[in-house]
Amino acid sequence: MSSGDIKDALPANIKSGFVALAGRPNVGKSTLLNLLVGEKVSITSPRPQTTRNRVMGIMTRSGIQVVFMDTPGIMRERSRLNKFMINQSLKAGMECDLLIFMTDAERPNYDSDRYALERLGGKKVPRLLLINKIDAVKKPELLAQIAELIKIAQFDEVFPISARTGEGVEAMVSKMVEYLPEGPQFYPAEMKTDQPERFYIGEIIREKAFRALQQELPYSTAVAIELVEDRENGATYIMGSIFVERDSQKGIVIGKGGSMLKKIGTMAREELEFRFGAKVFLELRVKVKEKWTVNPASLGDLGYVDKE
Repeated sequence: MSSGDIKDALPANIKSGFVALAGRPNVGKSTLLNLLVGEKVSITSPRPQTTRNRVMGIMTRSGIQVVFMDTPGIMRERSRLNKFMINQSLKAGMECDLLIFMTDAERPNYDSDRYALERLGGKKVPRLLLINKIDAVKKPELLAQIAELIKIAQFDEVFPISARTGEGVEAMVSKMVEYLPEGPQFYPAEMKTDQPERFYIGEIIREKAFRALQQELPYSTAVAIELVEDRENGATYIMGSIFVERDSQKGIVIGKGGSMLKKIGTMAREELEFRFGAKVFLELRVKVKEKWTVNPASLGDLGYVDKE
């Protein structure tokens, strides 16, 4: 079936649209996206700014298709990499039919929320305020936070939720759909994301590096996938590189006797095997690319370049 045939076969005149998930770093946007889509399409970790690219997740239900755009947390720029990340968020804010602005009830920061909202500015679309992690605070504190947040900006709806437990999420979805326009179904119902395979593999490796190293991991860490090859024995062979900016950082990622790199590789391989349903052979190397977070050419080499 051709792409034209697929397009013709998709339903028309359903509730559909593009929804941006935005906010300051580490408020749970990626966790919420994975919950809404029903599978892991965006990596998560306790580290702020784990999300660097705009990641699309598709939720399809009877008469409804919502294309969510998970975005990097909005903060003040410190490098060209930061600027790229923030531009991803701002573009999503300009291209969406509805904006979901998320905050963290467990760690309120009104100044950072205000800054993020000011940067988003621009396009007039319905805005929902989602206060996440309500399972971590008492009701009086939550009500006080809502009172402060609605002073910062106008929102069409306010929803206290927990992306971890799912509390309040279905109520939010029901109301969100009311604000979406009628339109076509953009993607087949079984499609969950538009991420290329190599991008997804690189993100899984980067997530495992974040989780294995935690606070030791340099912020300036990136992953590039050089080879993905399906072999005759049914296994998939993957070769990738983890990039850092200095030799001292390289030693941290490799670990004593290669122990840390082995740990990262094992964690990534196990998840990739689960995802692909096949045996995976994963070969990882650690390389130094000096000052890549501020070098436009290096950023482009690693995929951090704005696409028009």
